[in-house]
Amino acid sequence: MKRVLILGDLPGDGAERLAGRCEVEVHHGEGLGEEGVRRLVPGFHGLLTLLIHPVSERVLAAADRLEVVANCAVGVDNIDLAAAQRHGVIVTNTPDVLTADTADLTWGLILAVLRGIVSGDRYLRRGDFHGWRPKLLLGRSVGSVVLGVVGPGRIGQAVLARAAAFGARTLYHGPSRLPEGRERELETEWCGFEELLAASDVVSLHVPLNDETHHLMDARALRSMKKGSYLVNTARGPLVDEAALAEAVASGHLAGAGLDVFEAEPAVNTRLLELDSVVLLPHIGSATVETRTRMADCCFEDLHTVLVEDGVPARAVVKPVSRGG
Repeated sequence: MKRVLILGDLPGDGAERLAGRCEVEVHHGEGLGEEGVRRLVPGFHGLLTLLIHPVSERVLAAADRLEVVANCAVGVDNIDLAAAQRHGVIVTNTPDVLTADTADLTWGLILAVLRGIVSGDRYLRRGDFHGWRPKLLLGRSVGSVVLGVVGPGRIGQAVLARAAAFGARTLYHGPSRLPEGRERELETEWCGFEELLAASDVVSLHVPLNDETHHLMDARALRSMKKGSYLVNTARGPLVDEAALAEAVASGHLAGAGLDVFEAEPAVNTRLLELDSVVLLPHIGSATVETRTRMADCCFEDLHTVLVEDGVPARAVVKPVSRGG
């Protein structure tokens, strides 16, 4: 019977179902760095990882029997895909299932920063609310702003689709344009990156993390944003230079930011913690019972496909050419 190592406490009954066909071992996985994962993987045929678990060349070299890594995330920046290909290891992820909830949370952050929802909550809890006043905590009308979406993938398009309900004009930027019909459907238009930064009242990031996008929003890019605008990031923390962002907000160039992910997660830049106009969430973009359960189910389905059925899952992002299915 093949052996599966699960790194994380996942919702649903997938582990119990898989245990009927494989030998399953669960490790809660908190605090495991590269070395911790490397020590655990020998002897296992399947590995279920979270985005916090690095699956590097060293980890894959130590995994003497590994056939598949099922990553419980849509991003795979924690996995060395080239090394997985060299070692003949299939890698899967969980696309589609978290699109709607992440887009909803993105809009939650947009509303929070534009209308001062979190700062208003703090204001009231401090006992500072002494009655209605015409100029109390004035925000921005959502329908008056231009939303710029960087990265028109599944989640980016879902964010654009929700903008029409708020009456917000949208722009988007990506390496290529969407089909003309899709642009009309989303009521959006493509523009260059610099143009988007200069024209948008809210810039929302939805690109994968790689060498090209690391610190996409550096000091220069943040200075290129419209004065008084907001940055929202529900993608990956290292897309943003947090020190530069803190400076841009503290100086008044940016009005604020909404972040669900962080550059050195779980650590957060201490200057950001001190800024009331920055809304900070603990990486909960896909954190609904329904979505997190479905993400776990996708991983267990893929492990079953590889280890029990000897196939290649449709969700595989690395498909060793030597394997059938």
